[in-house]
Amino acid sequence: MWDFFETVRHRHSVRKYQPDMSVETEKLHAILEMACAAPSAGDLQSYRIIVVRDLAERQALVDASHQQTFIAEAPVCLVFCADPSRSANAFGERGAKLYALQDTTIAAAYAQLAIVAAGMASTWVGYFEEDKVREALKLEPGLTPLALLSLGYPAELPEHSSRRRLDEVVAWR
Repeated sequence: MWDFFETVRHRHSVRKYQPDMSVETEKLHAILEMACAAPSAGDLQSYRIIVVRDLAERQALVDASHQQTFIAEAPVCLVFCADPSRSANAFGERGAKLYALQDTTIAAAYAQLAIVAAGMASTWVGYFEEDKVREALKLEPGLTPLALLSLGYPAELPEHSSRRRLDEVVAWR
């Protein structure tokens, strides 16, 4: 088993998936458990995760995502939606506008790392039309889709992308 640092180093955006390999239910369940283990404001978990396996629904997500076809080619797409009202009940406006967004993105990041630890790959998609995603998945009123994670077994291993140097990103005080 990889340690955390190796898991993070092996996380890459993968847009080609092995077409004949589905995601095992046990692994998907473990990934979702790790997403739900992520920290959240007041432990409220102000988000909803929609698991999309149906090809027609994944194709609707492609249409909502400016024709990013790999979303339908992956066997699963996880749609992370903020639930601002859940956070607002405890924290008011700041909870609705900020904490629910933070909770949702932290859960998605944990899921992305869990996907790598489970021997698979994913791509985080943020470029989509919210209304089209809401309509395609018939989301409950009040939910805000924030991120889509396509996932499956990789059919490619992308080269490492360059990162900014620490001294360009970190300020020490």
